[in-house]
Amino acid sequence: MKHSLLCLALLAALSATTGAEAIRSEPVTPLAAPEVIDAGKAELGKKLFFDPRLSRSGFISCNSCHNLSMGGSDNLRTSIGHNWQQGPINSPTVLNSSLSVAQFWDGRAANLQEQAGGPIANPGEMASTHVLAVDVVHSIPGYVDEFQSVFGSGEVSIERMTAAIAEFEKTLVTPGSRFDQWLLGDDGALSEQELAGYTLFKQSGCVACHNGAALGGNSFQRMGVVEPYQTDNPAVGRAGVTGKDADRFTFKVPTLRNIELTYPYFHDGAAETLEEAVQLMGRLQLGRTYSEKETADIVAFLHSLTGKQPDFKLPILPPSSNQTPAPEPFAKKS
Repeated sequence: MKHSLLCLALLAALSATTGAEAIRSEPVTPLAAPEVIDAGKAELGKKLFFDPRLSRSGFISCNSCHNLSMGGSDNLRTSIGHNWQQGPINSPTVLNSSLSVAQFWDGRAANLQEQAGGPIANPGEMASTHVLAVDVVHSIPGYVDEFQSVFGSGEVSIERMTAAIAEFEKTLVTPGSRFDQWLLGDDGALSEQELAGYTLFKQSGCVACHNGAALGGNSFQRMGVVEPYQTDNPAVGRAGVTGKDADRFTFKVPTLRNIELTYPYFHDGAAETLEEAVQLMGRLQLGRTYSEKETADIVAFLHSLTGKQPDFKLPILPPSSNQTPAPEPFAKKS
């Protein structure tokens, strides 16, 4: 019996060692499966993420701009806010956002919880207030019961609401892409063209910014290093947060995970296709003009970065009560 257990232990150790050795030494690491610290809190956050009653109109939810059926974005150049207002900037994907150094293009939110509170009170987005959003949720008995279960009391606060939303968003990790399979040692996971595209991606210097598990999101870089980027979008990047002119046009590097799903590209959504985005980045950031074949190779590699999308039962939201503040879908901007 002891001999059998020893053999099993040795086999397990050998298996673990073999798996570790199979991971290729690359500037990109495989995505790990999501870790849920508090499943109950994440389930509450999922409901709040999908609940349009957090908005003044009762029509816009977090999922409106970060649609989990569409790569965690909305596929619009800039998002649509309250009263059909045109948003000022492209909506970044919420997928794998927990891996980012900060949130929003300019990094003005330090973490997911801080980010979750922003759109609720933004007059150009959900156009509510934190006080009103709390009043709405507190008026719904089903939510109060769930807050009691998750937090130990039925008290509803914006801190608890955003903490729950952030906990849910931490689960939105997309491992299992074909590129991850290749990183983990599967030689047949990528085609010759995709491998050629990845090699060119590295040799060109793209990995200087797009590295790590998310292939981006872990640094801020200037848009237009070799040539200035021409746009009519008013966003100034980190300069709007730091007040430093040196940070003008410096943005958080976007993740390339699931990039084929999150068009259009850049902070202004100006690049409609991956081909256009690759050519522009090559010229503006690297001073390189890619041929048609080189562009196709890199795009093929980028397609291999699509991982397993979030797959869960759609949450059924608790019904409003007679005390729930009525939505104002056609309220003018205050």
